[in-house]
Amino acid sequence: MNKIIIIADSTCDLEPEYVEKNDIVLTPLHVSFAGDDHDYLDGVDIDSETVYKKVVESGNTPKTGAKNIGEMIELFKKYVDQGCDIIFTGIGSGLSSTYNNAMIAKQEFDDDRIEVVDSQNLSTGIGLLVSKMVKYRDEGLNIHEIATKVRELVPLVSAKFCIDRLDYLYKGGRCSGMTKIFAHALKIHPVAKVIDGKLTVYKKPRGLYRKAVDEQIEEFLKDYNDNNIDLDNVFVTDSGHMDGEDNYIIKRLGEIIDPKIIRHTRAGCVVSSHCGPKTIGILYILKRKN
Repeated sequence: MNKIIIIADSTCDLEPEYVEKNDIVLTPLHVSFAGDDHDYLDGVDIDSETVYKKVVESGNTPKTGAKNIGEMIELFKKYVDQGCDIIFTGIGSGLSSTYNNAMIAKQEFDDDRIEVVDSQNLSTGIGLLVSKMVKYRDEGLNIHEIATKVRELVPLVSAKFCIDRLDYLYKGGRCSGMTKIFAHALKIHPVAKVIDGKLTVYKKPRGLYRKAVDEQIEEFLKDYNDNNIDLDNVFVTDSGHMDGEDNYIIKRLGEIIDPKIIRHTRAGCVVSSHCGPKTIGILYILKRKN
């Protein structure tokens, strides 16, 4: 069997040491700012802190861009020419054109050499699937067997995020000015969840930010008590500037599950660009659909 190369785009938000240890190839998405001619690459020449600094300086949030078809062809060709088989996943088709571009690029090669999986997710919702790919690869499965098993898990990924303020969503055109004003006045810290491949606000707790954080923890506890969590990996992923809320979540989850399986990661430029600082999520795979 040919060597298997697992490729994910930079939105998977996996720990750099895990990526290196498990021979995962990351391909960065594009980040651009109005009035700045530079095409930044997520995690290569720009990070979340730089994004926040530029937003303060310019008053505008950046745009994030997919890998184009030519870039995907070049990426796949590099490893196919080395005699490798490829399995790729990245930000979901409902959130970016990366998946569709990868599917078009795949047609340039022998169909047996490349599998493309639509994560229908973002951030470590993708990272959970990549971690399963690593596990199945190491068990000796081929790319087609891996893709089949991972596609079965896609609808079982639970990805939620607390968002502190709606400034970034407003600047990016994802909520109205009136919604932003009311949210701030009423101290609403929305909880967004990936539903049917799109990030959707599904709870709007009022009061302290901690209340929105506790909403996530309570949902996790319910799934745990229902024996409905795959405990291979549980991610706590944040966009920085957490004021201790990350440590609070990790401590609370560590009272429920083995702390060793909790993976704390930092979100890259995609989540940071669209949701802003002090965004945090608990992400895991369900055993069965709720």
